Formats: sequence, C-alpha cells, structure tokens
Amino acid sequence: MPNLLDQLKEYSTVVADTGDFSSIKEYHPQDATTNPSLIVKAVAMDEYRDLVDKAIDDAQAGAPSTEAFLELAMDKLFVAFGTEILKIVPGRVSTEVDARLSFNVQGSVDKARTLISLYEHAGVDRERVLIKLSSTWEGVAAARILAKEGIRCNMTLLFSFAQAVACAEAGVQLISPFVGRIMDWYKAHEGRAGYPPHEDPGVHSVTRIYNYYKNHGYPTEVMGASFRNAGEIIELAGCDLLTISPNLLQELREGEGTVERKLSPESAREHGEDKISLDEKTFRWMLNEDQMATEKLADGIRLFAADAVKLEKLILKKRK
Repeated sequence: MPNLLDQLKEYSTVVADTGDFSSIKEYHPQDATTNPSLIVKAVAMDEYRDLVDKAIDDAQAGAPSTEAFLELAMDKLFVAFGTEILKIVPGRVSTEVDARLSFNVQGSVDKARTLISLYEHAGVDRERVLIKLSSTWEGVAAARILAKEGIRCNMTLLFSFAQAVACAEAGVQLISPFVGRIMDWYKAHEGRAGYPPHEDPGVHSVTRIYNYYKNHGYPTEVMGASFRNAGEIIELAGCDLLTISPNLLQELREGEGTVERKLSPESAREHGEDKISLDEKTFRWMLNEDQMATEKLADGIRLFAADAVKLEKLILKKRK
C-alpha cells in the first residue's frame, strides 16, 4: 500500500513549507512557500553562504544608503531563494512582502511589483510566483490591484471566514488559511491538551471556507497551512493545496494506513451557506467580533515583522 504522503498527493497538491533546498528535493512537492521565519533559518545554514553573499554584494553595489541597502538586500535574498527553489519544483514559489507593510496598500503594491521585476530579470515568469500578503483589509486591497496586473497573490495569516470572503471577492489567486495557530488559540482559551482531528477548530475553519468557495464558484485556491500534526493534514485531504513542513512530510511518508478524501466540490454542495458580500466596515466588524482571528492576525504580523528585523541584522553582520 502506498504511504500516507503518496495517497495524500492523489487528492491535494502538496507544497513544501520550507526554504531548505535539500528538503524540497527529498519530498518532491509541486510548489514551495517561504516566509521570513524560514529564510532566517536558511540564511544561518552554511550551505547557502554563497547565495546569501551574492545577494548582499549585489545589493551593496546598488544602494546609496544603509536603509536602501537593507531593503534591496532583503528583496534580492528572497528572490534568490525563490529562483533556486523554482529549479527544483515544477510549479510555483510563494515570496512574502514585508509584514511591516501589512496596513499599507501602496507600499504592498510597490513591493510586489519590485519582487516580480527581480524575478523576471532572473528569467522567471510571473506566473510561477505567488506574492504573499497579510490578509488585512489593506492586503486584500493590494491583491485586488495586483491581480489586474497579472501578479498572483497568496494571502497569508488568514484565520477567519471574513478574511476568506474578502479575498475571494477580490479575485486573489490563493489563500493560506492557518490550521495549527487556530488550534493553539483554542487550546489556550479552553484549557485543552488537544483535539481529535475531526474536532480540530482549525480543520473546521478550512473546511467551511473550502465548502463556501466551491459552493459559490470562486476560483480562488484554498491551501491549508500551519499544521501541528499529521492528523490535521489527513482530515483536509482533498483541499486544493496543503503546505507542509519537512518534519510532517517525513511523518506522512513513513506513515501507514488509508487516506480518504474528506473535501471535494461534490461534498461541498451538501454544506450550503448563503453568499455574502463585504465592504470595509462589515469586514472590520466581522473580524473584530472574532477574538481568535483578531488576536492571531495581529500576533502573526508582529512575529513575521520581528523575523524581518532578525534577517536585517543577519544581513548587516554579513555586509563587507
């Protein structure tokens, strides 16, 4: 019998949630996704020294000030990793806009355009790149603008139904609803040690979003993310995509058993939910009423921003 990972690949596109090339080569995912936290880890690894040094040297040659150098070095570093990843995966790579731009529409648009330009200069077609934006109202507004320019976005830090609806209405390419971080919040607030996969609140959130999208014909792809255990992943078999860390990819590859498809366009029709439309005021109110999503969105932005600062400090240390 095929292992759990091979069975999962029959129902969902598997995406590697890592910036480590060796892990990506080992598990043969279709796509890969990165974020500042993952790049910080990769930059500290000796095998990527030449790649990092080149990005820093190139940035130093074209930057008139320390501030400009840091911004350009970060951009070049993210694109350098993304370009190398695309030599391994047959599909797409996700590259994140600085979380400190999460509430800045024009800043997010400008940064996305810069990243795409750097990719195209490196010979990478924009169709193979997903620009990751925070799922704030401003992030969604930026994604709407970028979609009209053929720049595809992956909306991250998504914890609520309101965020998912806003993204679909904006015509974004893909959303990454978080599973594990939702479970973390409910464990802390309900005093529980854990949840069976079929009761996991993060699994329920992604399932609801998937069913809503399929019921109402939204083409936006749903990619479950931020998993804490293999059970959460198996419970979402059939979701369009699932982005999985190397340790869980290994667990699935070594696992035995049967993977059943849990999500499908056909089963989604059994869970009808009325279509809604959100303006800014309604979006903000719905998000505000969801304590978990409000707290986790703010916390996620702070954490990604902190890792961006860590990366800047590492770059400055390596500057010649």
